[in-house]
Amino acid sequence: MKNVKKDLFPKLSLFRKSTETKTAKRLVCTALLAVMTITAAIPVFADSTDIYVSLGADLTQSQRATVLQLMNLTEDDLKNIEVTTITNQMEKETLGQYLPASVIGSRALSCTKVEKTKSGGISVKTHNISYCTEGMYQNALITAGVENANVTVAGPTSISGTAGLVGAMKAYQDLTGDELTDAQQDAAVNELVTTGDLANQLGSSEDAENLVALVKQKVASENLSSEEDIRRAIQDGSQELGITLSDSEVQMILDLMKKISKLDLNADQLQRQAMNIYNRLQNLGIDMSAYDKDTIINSISSFLKKIIEFCKGLFG
Repeated sequence: MKNVKKDLFPKLSLFRKSTETKTAKRLVCTALLAVMTITAAIPVFADSTDIYVSLGADLTQSQRATVLQLMNLTEDDLKNIEVTTITNQMEKETLGQYLPASVIGSRALSCTKVEKTKSGGISVKTHNISYCTEGMYQNALITAGVENANVTVAGPTSISGTAGLVGAMKAYQDLTGDELTDAQQDAAVNELVTTGDLANQLGSSEDAENLVALVKQKVASENLSSEEDIRRAIQDGSQELGITLSDSEVQMILDLMKKISKLDLNADQLQRQAMNIYNRLQNLGIDMSAYDKDTIINSISSFLKKIIEFCKGLFG
C-alpha cells in the first residue's frame, strides 16, 4: 500500500501543476481579451512624426517673431523643419474665384504649422484669425483630402485667415508627398468661403459648421450626385438642426455639394477626421453612429482574432 502511495502522489503532484499551468494560461488569455477589447475601443492619438511650416512672404521680422511664438516655434526650430513660403500671388490664384481682391489683400501674412500624426484625425488651433473658425478649417481640410494632422493657423495681428487654408494644403503636400488634386483644393476653398458666408447670414458659425458637415455626411454616405437628391439632403439636414434657409442659401450649399459629390469622400473617414464636430451633432440628437458601425465591428473582430491566435499558441 505504501508503494502505491509513493507512485501515486508524484502523479497527482504533476497533475496539479499541469492543471494550475493551464488555469494560469486561461486567466492570462481572459485578462488579455478583456483589456485589449477595451483598449481597441479607445482612439489612439499617436505622437506627431513630422512638422512642416508655411510662412507668409510679407511678414516683417517683428511679425515673424510673433507668429513663431504663437505656433510654439523658434528660429532655431526652423533650421530642422521644412519651411515653405506663401506669396500673395499664390493666395490670389487659389482664392480669387471665391473672394474679391479687397478681401484677399495685397500682403501674404497667414502662417501655418502642420504636424503629421499616425492617427487621431484633424485637430486645428487658430491664433488671431477673425473669420475662419477651427471647425471650418477642419471640414475644409477633410474635403481637400488631408488626414491625421495637427494644424495651427496664425496671424501676426487679427486677419481673416482664409489664406491660411492655402498654406495648410501646401504644407501637407510637401510634408507627406501626397498630391492634393485641383478639384480637392478647389472644393476645400469653396467650402471654407461658403461656410463663412453661411455663418454670417445665419449669425452662428456653429450652425454653419454643423449644417455643412451633416449635409456632406449625407452626400458621402448615400452617394448622392443628382441635384434633386442633394437638395433634399440639404432640406432634411436643415430641418434636423432647426435651421431655416433662404433659397439663396440652399443654392449656395447645393453648388458646393455638387463639387464635393465628385470627390468620392468616405463617410467613415469624415467622422474619424473631425470627430468633435460629429460628436456635437450626436449631442444635438442626430444619430451618426450607424455610419461607422461596420468599421468599428470589423476592427474589433480582427483584433480579437489575433488575441485568440495568441492564446492558442500559449496552449500549443
